[in-house]
Amino acid sequence: MAEGLSPATDIVAVPPEGRAQAVTAHAQGTGSIQAALSRWFAAQALIGLSLVCVAIYAVTAWSFQVKQASEFERQSELIKHLIQESRDDPGRDGLRHKLDDFFSTHAEISLVLRSGDEIIYSSAPARTSGRWVWMPMQEQPMPSGDAAMQLQLGIDVREDAKILARLAWTLVGAVVLGSAVISLTGALLVHRGMQPLKKLVQQTAATGPEHPGRRIDPAPYASEITPWVAQFNAVLDRAEQAYQQLESFNADVAHELRTPLANLIGMVEVELARPRSIEELRDALLSALEEARRVSAIVIDMLFLSKADRGTVARRSAPVSLADQVRTVLDFHEAMLEDTGLRVHVSGDARIGIDAGLVRRALSNLLSNASRYATPGSTIAVVIDTQPDGIWIKVANRGEPVAAEVLPNLFKRFFRAERSRTDSSEHHGLGLAIVAAIARMHGGQTRATSRSGVTEISFSIAPES
Repeated sequence: MAEGLSPATDIVAVPPEGRAQAVTAHAQGTGSIQAALSRWFAAQALIGLSLVCVAIYAVTAWSFQVKQASEFERQSELIKHLIQESRDDPGRDGLRHKLDDFFSTHAEISLVLRSGDEIIYSSAPARTSGRWVWMPMQEQPMPSGDAAMQLQLGIDVREDAKILARLAWTLVGAVVLGSAVISLTGALLVHRGMQPLKKLVQQTAATGPEHPGRRIDPAPYASEITPWVAQFNAVLDRAEQAYQQLESFNADVAHELRTPLANLIGMVEVELARPRSIEELRDALLSALEEARRVSAIVIDMLFLSKADRGTVARRSAPVSLADQVRTVLDFHEAMLEDTGLRVHVSGDARIGIDAGLVRRALSNLLSNASRYATPGSTIAVVIDTQPDGIWIKVANRGEPVAAEVLPNLFKRFFRAERSRTDSSEHHGLGLAIVAAIARMHGGQTRATSRSGVTEISFSIAPES
C-alpha cells in the first residue's frame, strides 16, 4: 500500500508582503499586460488611421481623375464645335484664328490637331513647368467629304498634384499625431483600468492561513473580474477546510497512536522491571504484538486513505454479481452474526465491473458497523438498487437512532458517534472513511440516513465509462 506514495512536502508560510513581491516579480518576468495593451493600442491606432487616410487620399485622387476626364470631355466638345463652324473654310485660317483666341484664355489646355499626316494646329503649352496629362487621340469626321481630323488634348494638372501632395502630407501628419494621441490616452486608460487588478493583488496577498475567514468582496470589481474573485474565495474556503481537516487529522492520529504506543512502552517497562518467567514473557510479547498490530492497522488504513485522496481510480474487472460479493463477505462474518443473533437479508442484484477486493472491504466495514449497533436478534437488510446515477449498496440495521447533526460526520476520519473512546482498542474510526474512499475510487458517493430507529448507510458504484 505504501508504494507509489509521494514524500511529504514541507509547507512554508509566506508573509503577505512576500507573496505580493513574488507576484510582482513573476509579472515582471513574464511581461506586463499594461505595456502589451498600450502597444496594441498604438499599433491599432497607427494601422487604423493609416488605412483611413489612404482611403481618403485614394478617393480624392479618383475625384481629381473624374474631374479631369470631365474637363477633357467638355473642352473636346468645344473644340469640335469650333471645327464644325469652320468646315466651310478651305484654308483653315479661320479655324486657327478661333483656336488662338480660345487658347489665349485657357493656358491650362493644349491642343494638337491633325488631318492625316498634316498638323493643322498645335498650341504649345503655355506653362513649361506644368504637369501635363494627354487624352487619347480622337477623330472628328467632316461632313464636306474632307479627311477626318484627329485631335488630342492635354490638361495641366499641376494644381491638382499640389493639392494631392499637401493632402498626403496632411494625412501623414494626422496619422502620426492621431496615433500619438490615441496611444497616450490608451495607455492612460489601460493604466486606470488595471488599478482594480493591482488592488486585487494587494487584497489577495493579504489573505491566507494566517488570516482565517478573510475574503475578497467582489462588489467593487467589474463583472469580468467577479468570477475570478468568486473562484479565489472558493479556493480559500477549500484551503481553510483542508487546513482544519489537517489539524484535526493530525490530532486524531496523535491520539490514536499515542494510546497503543503508551501501552506498549509501559508493558515493556513493567516486564523489564523484574525477572519474569518464560510464560509471563510470552504473554507480554503477545500483548505487545496485539498493540503493534493495532498501530500497523491504523498506519495501513491511513496510507490507503492517502492514496485514495490523491485521486486513485479502482481497477475494474469483468462484470460480476454484487449479490455474490455480499454473500462472500457474509461467510466471513457468519460467526460474529451468530454470536449476536443477527440475521442478514439480501435483496436485489446487479452485474458491474468492480475492484472486488475493495468492494468486499467496504461491505465488510458496513456489516461490521451495522452488527455493532444493531439490536440483538434483529435483521440487517442489504439492498442492491440500480439508480440513474449508479448502483447503490445499502446496509440498514435497527437500533438506536443517530442524531441528525452526527450523520454528516460519519464518513470523516477517526469520527465516532459516541463521545467516549472506550472501544478504541478495536475500532479506531476509519471504517466508514474507507467506505467513502472506495466509493470515490469507483466514481460513486456515500449516504447515511436514520429514521424511525432504522439507520441506513450506503455507497454507490458509478457505471463504467
